[in-house]
Amino acid sequence: MKTIPLHEEREAPLVMVGCGILHKEVDLLIQKNHWNIHTHYLDSALHNYLNRLSVQLNEALTTFEQQGQKTLVFYGSCHPLIEKYMEEHHTCRTQGQNCIVMLLGYERFMQELEKGAYFLLENWALTWEPMITACFGNNTDIVREIFHSSHKYMLALKTPCNNDFTIAAETAAHFVDLPLQWLDVDLGHLELVLAEAIERRLAEEEL
Repeated sequence: MKTIPLHEEREAPLVMVGCGILHKEVDLLIQKNHWNIHTHYLDSALHNYLNRLSVQLNEALTTFEQQGQKTLVFYGSCHPLIEKYMEEHHTCRTQGQNCIVMLLGYERFMQELEKGAYFLLENWALTWEPMITACFGNNTDIVREIFHSSHKYMLALKTPCNNDFTIAAETAAHFVDLPLQWLDVDLGHLELVLAEAIERRLAEEEL
């Protein structure tokens, strides 16, 4: 991947507050591009608990603001009030409906979604059963019915940052009784999404 330079260097780093689901990929891109950014990641399962997401995101943003630090948010439309939170904290977020759109791009995301995909990332695969049962309960038949109602297969996304999570992905797919497919994904689209958000946040500081 080609390094994406930013138009402005700043003495104090931005603090990116966001979902930890792609933390390895984001950290790699920050290092690769020499972006002046510190990161603060929240639990990747928070999108299943809107109240907790709201509390933890707002608390983190408030803490960094009180320290005089400028923030940027790495989240999709994961909370119905997220745009309101951006306004209240005078910050902005990465553009995209969710982390999968940011990783794949909207077109590929929609292609797979329309075919019935449930997208699986490494972190979710490794914590699958406790994460799913915490949301939907321990009745496997009900869990499978929920997944079968809107999905036809599980699509595991493998990035250059992943370890081999084949066994975890197979276990997750078996748990919800869906066939498993794989897709290798590069970080090109995610890199563009991050670069655009950083540029937009720096531009806001100039106003």
